Amino acid sequence: MCGIVGYVGSRPALPVLLGGLRRLEYRGYDSAGVAVVNHRLEVLKVVGRVERLARMADPSRLTGELGIGHTRWATHGAVSDRNAHPHVDCTGHLAVVHNGIIDNHAELRRELEARGHRFVSDTDTEVVAHLLEELDQVDLAAALRAASRRLRGSWALGVVSARRPGVLAVARQDSPLVIGLGDGQQVVGSDVTAVLDLTRRVLYLRDGEVACLTPEGVTVWDADGRRVEREPFEVPWEASAVELGPYPHFMAKEIFEQPQAVRQALAGRVEPGSGRVDLGETGLDPATLRSFQRYAIVACGTAWHAGLVGRHLLQRATGRPVSVEVASEFRYGDPMVDAGTLTVAISQSGETADTLAAVREARRRGSPVLAIVNVEGSSLSREADWVLYTRAGPEVAVASTKAYLTQVVALHLLAAWAAPTGAEATGLQLLQLPSRLEATLGLDPAVQELARELAGSEHLFYVGRGLDYAVALEAALKIKEISYVHAEAYAAGELKHGTLALIEPGRWVVALATQRALLAKTAGNVAEVRARGAQVVVVGPGASPGRAELEPMADRYLPLPEAPEPLLPVLAVVPMQLLAYHAARARGCDVDRPRNLAKSVTVE
Repeated sequence: MCGIVGYVGSRPALPVLLGGLRRLEYRGYDSAGVAVVNHRLEVLKVVGRVERLARMADPSRLTGELGIGHTRWATHGAVSDRNAHPHVDCTGHLAVVHNGIIDNHAELRRELEARGHRFVSDTDTEVVAHLLEELDQVDLAAALRAASRRLRGSWALGVVSARRPGVLAVARQDSPLVIGLGDGQQVVGSDVTAVLDLTRRVLYLRDGEVACLTPEGVTVWDADGRRVEREPFEVPWEASAVELGPYPHFMAKEIFEQPQAVRQALAGRVEPGSGRVDLGETGLDPATLRSFQRYAIVACGTAWHAGLVGRHLLQRATGRPVSVEVASEFRYGDPMVDAGTLTVAISQSGETADTLAAVREARRRGSPVLAIVNVEGSSLSREADWVLYTRAGPEVAVASTKAYLTQVVALHLLAAWAAPTGAEATGLQLLQLPSRLEATLGLDPAVQELARELAGSEHLFYVGRGLDYAVALEAALKIKEISYVHAEAYAAGELKHGTLALIEPGRWVVALATQRALLAKTAGNVAEVRARGAQVVVVGPGASPGRAELEPMADRYLPLPEAPEPLLPVLAVVPMQLLAYHAARARGCDVDRPRNLAKSVTVE
């Protein structure tokens, strides 16, 4: 959840650390700090934003070409300067930054205090600094490997010492860490966004590994101390991809990038003339995909909502049962997966702790795994048997937009790849999607006006049927995440089963109505809430059938551009993203960095 950056090389470390921390702000945090080595260790840490840290940083004091930085999201210990990272040992020579949770920190703390170590924070991380104080005799990386053997839990660790100039040691266990390889300089970060300013050549550290970074190069060892040789990976993103450009927020940028993101997701996978779908790049051929007796989709949050769409698509394509489970609950319900089940794991980052844990449980039970993931080289992409990349490009805003949309597109492609017939029609429809998305973005002025009306509401309801119910769930999550409005989504047919008790005059209800076979039923639900005084927004077809029935019943009608019916739920999520965005702005919220949330949930 926290953000780590480290640098060793030939230039001043402080600007690199601050730049990397700014790029990691989207992960969520409440305090920030840096430690820089130049003959001595200098540490600065503050509660608040990276900009406050930058204003307080004295370049004449924080000099040196070796350093580590951190953005903390409080777990152990309150939000305070003393609990912020980096943490130092008793001598003041060694500093540590950490992402994850040390489960046995209390036990280790008692041992270390009994041996005379003085603790100044309430964090679990500080035990690592004191362990290293005892172990760092000659080799910092060897000391870190020895310290890691004493730890239980999850960690990404970065360590520097004034006694080891020119050396940055890092370690990983169940928490992401990427090493950027430069010319005469090396950089480390919690993800690639932190290193893109310096290099696109990276190594992803794997569980149990420790690495030593010097200006001359990088050496990696496994948990047993054996040298690891691995080819670097070339990140396909440019540094400009994580810059705002003309947009006021990353969320707005990413919403408007969705047509291009979908083009990237379809490129080389759908033949323009025939519509033929080809996912041969995954290594999973259609016959093998169809051979499974059932499919289990596991994901968290927005990715879980994409999975709900995928269930409809895969069941229709294969005629086999598909379950969709919240990954954090998957292990605790005796999951019914085996060698005859394909587990489909969906994650933007590929580092979502609960999704990775679900994948490991599925594999333990003999189920092969297909990953739908955005980040190449991520843990999920390495642990899966097959991988379908979404190609969304970097997504910085905490609230996911283009990642969700490309996950849904990937599931459409997967269903077409599995279908014995009709895949070409699906492919041709998908090729229309980018231009339809561009037309849908034209609703932005109308949505912005609607958001100003809704912004004062503290309760919103979203309803839909079938695929529209999945869209309703995603729409409610978006507005909760960034505008802090209480919102709930319901299957529209469930209104009579209790929810109508919450409808009163003036309450806003957003109805998703894109599926022609269900329009009459949804229209009936709209009538029910209107009769009880609700104000209703309907997102529906831009032409009849549908619009003529629904528009007279709505206080606000958001017409989607004409498109094949299977694409309408995909288009419908776009005005819902815009509604959340503009409502958050109207309420004065921090759009890209909502309170209490992190982009990559890397701890359980």
